[in-house]
Amino acid sequence: MNDLTMTIREMCDTFNVTPRTLRFYEQKELLFPIREGQRRLYTKRERARLKLILRGKRFGFALEEIRELLDLYNMDDSQQTQLAKTYELAEKHLSEMEEQRAELDQAIAELKKQMAWGANRLTALAKESAA
Repeated sequence: MNDLTMTIREMCDTFNVTPRTLRFYEQKELLFPIREGQRRLYTKRERARLKLILRGKRFGFALEEIRELLDLYNMDDSQQTQLAKTYELAEKHLSEMEEQRAELDQAIAELKKQMAWGANRLTALAKESAA
């Protein structure tokens, strides 16, 4: 690797992704590596884009939302539009994640309650059969 470009293998190692993932993002026009014959070379810009793609996926953003945010970067407004849209989407996804967490917390509590009931029942049945 030099300071300007990385190979697909170096990208995979650096970002813990597969070549298939990188090719998929390229197919979806989220990444635009330099092509030299069969080789793909990723610039600093592409590394930054991949970092944003992976962060967006971790936060639950859809690929279309990520594409929209990446496309807004090139607007001539000091990224104000991009930042505003990112904030709007982040609020939406945070709300969804908090709802999912609340539902999961409720399901965990119910499962623990059922397991406690089951443990008590098993203890009672064991005592009955021992008597």
